This record gives sequence, structure tokens and C-alpha cells, in this order.
Amino acid sequence: MERAQRGPEPRKAAVTPKAHAVDMPWVRLKSAPAGPQAFKRMIANADPKARPGDIVAVYDKNDAPYGAALYNPKSLVTLRFLSRDLAGFNPAAFMKKMVCRAVSLRKDILGLDATTDAYRVIHAHGDGLPGLVVDRYGDHLVLELYSLAMFRQAGAIAEALQEHFPGAKVTLRASAPVQKMEGFSLKPKHGDAQPGGKVRVTENGVAFEVDLEGGYKTGFFCDQRENRLAAAGLARGRRMLDICSYTGGFGLYAKKLGGAEEVSCVELDPEASAQARRNANLNNVRLDLVCADAFPYLRQMAANRKTFGLVVLDPYKLIATREGYDFGAHKYADFNRLAIAAVEEGGFFVTCSCSGLLPWHEFQRIVRSAAGSAGRKLQIFRKTGAGPDHPFAADFPEGEYLKVLWGRVF
Repeated sequence: MERAQRGPEPRKAAVTPKAHAVDMPWVRLKSAPAGPQAFKRMIANADPKARPGDIVAVYDKNDAPYGAALYNPKSLVTLRFLSRDLAGFNPAAFMKKMVCRAVSLRKDILGLDATTDAYRVIHAHGDGLPGLVVDRYGDHLVLELYSLAMFRQAGAIAEALQEHFPGAKVTLRASAPVQKMEGFSLKPKHGDAQPGGKVRVTENGVAFEVDLEGGYKTGFFCDQRENRLAAAGLARGRRMLDICSYTGGFGLYAKKLGGAEEVSCVELDPEASAQARRNANLNNVRLDLVCADAFPYLRQMAANRKTFGLVVLDPYKLIATREGYDFGAHKYADFNRLAIAAVEEGGFFVTCSCSGLLPWHEFQRIVRSAAGSAGRKLQIFRKTGAGPDHPFAADFPEGEYLKVLWGRVF
């Protein structure tokens, strides 16, 4: 006798948690996340009044208060937690407090204003404001949005920031994939605070022009500031090769501050390469700017037996998704093998990865293997990451995305 086919299990009614006493929609968890965000599969049910982009009160499967979070059921990351303390939680007061705390770290503790007018003001989870990155460029603040809820909070956050940066102009940015996935649009109707254009900043005495709208991410990479300065200290009297140079950061430091004999910057993006030329002119230095794919360029250097005393490899994010991990890891290996081969005997090699999905131990394994494939010995003497204005939360290790290895090649 065949067993009768049963339909899908009836969905349980969204019964309000007994402990719910705050003026926010609620969400009930099916399982508790290990870190500060919860995915769709972890959600049991939600308040019928909860809308994408809301800030919600979250309860565990036993209806005990779990915290407050940004909510978007349309996103793979359904909940981004703001606080585990739900009692008396006030979203407006919380946002203002976290902005104040983030600014204080940069201004009062790190004292960044003494050396630069370009730095990260808010670093997502690292500053307790997930889905949001804010960079300061002179009198401009660029807000890069990664969530619908932060898009809706952008006006209030901009006001809170302007209390600490009076008169600052605000630009909102978000990538097209993020806007599509999260369900918002940065169209001109939201653009009365979109000054755009280019702004000039100074970092450790080196001048840069930043494109607030057309550049990658927020227009510049403040995370490498300390690494650029350290690399310049290895450049004196050496020929330097800056691979994936973007707008010439490492190369400019090496030439202007480090006293490099000559500097070659290789960058595939013609707009970034043109920006590097303008930056060289701003600093009155000469760079050999090569707009080309770094892979064939490095193979040509090997064929010509040309080597450099300092090679810096700082590629774009090669591993963006878990599905693309293997392909990206192979690309890191090829890049490092070719770059190590371009270092002269006893020269310095600085290699970077900005892929948060690539852990430190695996990055080291890739670089070690690449040195072996190139037939070279690599002596690693230093490990660094992003600057201190890019803090990461202890329960969100993916925030420690930038990894930099420093070595000598023999």
C-alpha cells in the first residue's frame, strides 16, 4: 500500500514573543549565529509588521531577548546585529553614540589628523555599525553602504558625523550588486548631498587626488597607509616595482619618501593609471607608469631577466565569494610566483591579500609554495595588516581582511 503523500508542513503563526516590550518589530531566531550576523536559514519567523530595512528586536527560539539588529529578509544576510542589549534600546541614540565612539578613536586616540586628512572613520562591524563604511577625504565624507537599513539611516548618520566634521560634504556610494541584492537605489533623487568630483588629500607628506565617485570602493585605499610608509623605508637606492599599483600609492611613497632609484607602476585600469600620473605630478616625482595586465608584464620581465630590488604586489580582491575560492587561490599562487621571480638576489618582496575569505595561514602557504615554484628562498621578517583606523570585531574575524607579508628573496 503506497503511503499517501503529505503536503508541506503548515507554517506556524508568528506569535509575538512574550518578552517583547520595545517599540520595534520583532524577529525570532531558529538557531543562534556564531557571529554578529544571521542568515535566512537561522530565522524562525518575524513580526508581520517588520519591513525590509527596519531595525528589529531579536529573540531566541525560547523567546529570550537576543539583541537589536538591522533586518532585510530579501538579503542573504538577514540580520546584522547592532547590540545584544535590547532593554531600553533606542536606535537614534545608539547610532549617534557609535559614531562618536568611532570618531574619538581616530581623532583622540590614534591622532590621525596630525599626519593625514584621509582615513577611515567607520569600519562596519569593527565600529559596531555593520553595513556601513565611512572614509574622510579632506572636507568630504564618503559613506559606502552595504545594507538597506544603513541606506535608510544614512541621513541621520551623516548629521551625526557632521557634528564632528563641521561643514563636511557627504557623498553616498554603493556598488550595483549591493543595491540590487539589498533593494535600494542611489539615484539623483537621493543626491542632494552628492558633491562628487575630485578632492586632494595628503598622507605622511605625500599628496593624492581622490575621485569620490569613479574610484574603487570610496575612491582610495587608506588601509595601506602604514604599509606604504614602511615599504618606502626599504626603497632607498633600489629599483622598485609596484604591481597592481592603482593610483600609485606604494610607488609614490618609494620615490618621494624612500629615495628609490626608479619606480615602475603596473596597473590594468587606464583611469587609475592616468590618476597615478596626476599624483606623480602633484608630488613632482617621476614614475614609469605602465598600463598593462600584470601577468604578461611579469612574464616579459622574466624573459628579459629584469629584476628589481623592491617588489610590492597588492592585487585587487581575488577571492570575492566562497564559490570562487579555488580559482582565486590559484590566481594568488600564480601572481606571487611571477612576482617573486622578479626580485633580485637579496631584494625585498612585499605581498598583500585583501580577500577576507582567505585566512592568514592559507595565504602564507600560498606564498611559501609560490617561492618554491619560482626556485627561490623567501625569508619572511614581518607580518602586518590594515591600519589601526580599520579595527575588526573579535567575533567577526573576516574583518581582518588585509594580510601583508614582508620578506627577502634569495
